Amino acid sequence: MNNSEISARDLSVLWHPCTQMKDHETIPLVPIAKGEGVYLEDFEGNRYIDAISSWWVNLFGHCNPYINQKIKEQLDNLEHVILAGFTHEGIVRLSERLVKLSPKGLTRCFYADNGSSAIEVALKMSYHSHRNAGKEKGLFVSLSDSYHGETLGALSVGDVALYKETYEPLLIHSLQTPSPKDQSIEAALEAATSFEELLRQRSEEIAALIVEPLLQGAGGMKMYHPVFLSEAKRLCEQYGVHFIADEILVGFGRTGSMFACEQSDITPDFLILSKGLTGGYLPLSVVLTTEEVYGSFYCDYNPARSFLHSHSYTGNALACAAANATLDIFESENVIENNHVTIALIAEALKRFETFPRVKEVRQCGMVAAIELEGFDPSQRIGLKIHRYCMSKGVLIRPLGSVVYVMTPYIITPEELSVIFTAIEEAIFSIDV
Repeated sequence: MNNSEISARDLSVLWHPCTQMKDHETIPLVPIAKGEGVYLEDFEGNRYIDAISSWWVNLFGHCNPYINQKIKEQLDNLEHVILAGFTHEGIVRLSERLVKLSPKGLTRCFYADNGSSAIEVALKMSYHSHRNAGKEKGLFVSLSDSYHGETLGALSVGDVALYKETYEPLLIHSLQTPSPKDQSIEAALEAATSFEELLRQRSEEIAALIVEPLLQGAGGMKMYHPVFLSEAKRLCEQYGVHFIADEILVGFGRTGSMFACEQSDITPDFLILSKGLTGGYLPLSVVLTTEEVYGSFYCDYNPARSFLHSHSYTGNALACAAANATLDIFESENVIENNHVTIALIAEALKRFETFPRVKEVRQCGMVAAIELEGFDPSQRIGLKIHRYCMSKGVLIRPLGSVVYVMTPYIITPEELSVIFTAIEEAIFSIDV
């Protein structure tokens, strides 16, 4: 088998996500035969450093031997069982560990299959919990430029026009409040003031504020100071509004702490986790919430009061095995401490870009680096040009428009980081406009 053969078969039957398929009339697909560590390899032996963790999910490398082993062991015992009225040891152990790891006060775990589905769970739980308390609160607030997924509820509370505009007639109404304009304390406090003004006017209608803590991903890798989270949580408590922390992207060490909320010393009413939860192996997501929210549904059977939400693969045993193996690695290998060494290397590598022509801003939040370019028209598709150049140098980069970002697996070496940033530097200077 070779790349061309696999590509031809693919293009006759597949429809790829986030892709204009007509592009592949001129841009070849890249069929991947195998992965090892930070590398992906195609059917002709070309290797690429996975500098975006395969859409932000991979933590400890492809085909990690330990995670592989634990999934194989689970496969010989139980692959899946319905979670309504049944349970299994893997999900119990995972839930115990997540409750212990997460901010104090989060005591209950509700599982779904992916990040968008978990957002739907949290939105419904928040609304329904208020309703069970006799309050009709049908609005949600999110930050400008936020992204929370692409199912209709998740899309409704996002604010990226590229994904949202077409489906506007189908979406539930939501409100946006300004996100901090940069990573300064002043910007964080200014945004908190704007949020408070909204709460003064409409808190009786608002069920929850939902945020991507510290780092807004698909909205352009925008970053802000932790003080915004502490101020926003204080205001939510003051006005009787839930606080939903969407840590699908930033959870499990991406920002330099296990969870981004830790940097503000807050406990959200809902903490949403996915992506890195299984180390990038299998679909799984979880909503952690408080005993207060859980208790608002706890009653003699009453369909109107009960949370009747389900997914066929909720709590899948194989996914839980991957998640438990991922947490084992965190426990045994001092991952967060080791990440800080890499964070310093990334900061040093970013310095060279600060004075480049057409670089508007250089940003970093923990293990995530962003280089925002300016002066390009969207029709020039600068991100695509940078992607293709970097691929030619053996580096997988997938810019968000004019924002080039790096989000590698945690096992990246200094030498591999150097290859990544050198490829990006060359790509920026190679652009012919």
